[in-house]
Amino acid sequence: MPKVKPSQALSTATLTLLRPLVRILLRNNVSHQTFTELAKQAYVEVAQREFGLPGKKQTTSRIAILTGLTRKEVQRLLAAPAGAEQGTTEEYHRAARVITGWVRDPDFGEKGHPFPLRMEGKRASFSELVKRYSGDIPVRAMLDELLRVGAVKQLKDGRICLLSRGYIPQKDPVEKLHILGTDTADLIATIDHNIHQSPSKARIQRKVMYDNVPVEAAQSFRILAEAQGQALLESLDQWLSHRDRDVNPASKGTGRVRVGLGVYHFEERLDHKP
Repeated sequence: MPKVKPSQALSTATLTLLRPLVRILLRNNVSHQTFTELAKQAYVEVAQREFGLPGKKQTTSRIAILTGLTRKEVQRLLAAPAGAEQGTTEEYHRAARVITGWVRDPDFGEKGHPFPLRMEGKRASFSELVKRYSGDIPVRAMLDELLRVGAVKQLKDGRICLLSRGYIPQKDPVEKLHILGTDTADLIATIDHNIHQSPSKARIQRKVMYDNVPVEAAQSFRILAEAQGQALLESLDQWLSHRDRDVNPASKGTGRVRVGLGVYHFEERLDHKP
């Protein structure tokens, strides 16, 4: 069997990861022209931030050489206004912290079963939960956000009940598409790290898969994976929250690192044609 070159392997891998992405783009009426413009923007941003020469300021000419774009295109893309990803990401993490705090903090639940919460009060109230886990986000704004995405509901007596143990938008496709960007980017960044680092410095990147499983067993696995995956994430969340300075200002240490673990379930019918 002939030896495959790294460039060939990368092209094959790129096509493989692009197919599900293009499926999403076509479903949302995003044309090839729009995708091409986004790809150009990404090339320029990464070349500018990460591929400069040591001790020298990155130049338009060097970015053009690295990316294959013209200097005029590079200048236009560098002048484009920055997106609002950071603000959206921060809102996502704060809402997620409120939900995980609700699930694991014994002040707001018992043995992983979150209590319905009164809106106000010093103990076991939604107001106290938000103040403890979301920083400076107004309580009403957080409630509106969790109601909007279907994570909570308000009972007739005014108490607030948790419906979802994770911040997974049930209604808003915009929020779901935002998760597509952040979660997929984290996975690709981990793969990139493991390609270029020695095995001793690799990050965990594992999966379990069998390809001749009956439909009935696949349905059972979906339930099992969701339960055990949620339990693992809640355990790791509890460990990390004690060491995150936003949740625990007394946490000791230097620097600032974003760290986490992702779990996802995948399933594909191999006995049906597209």
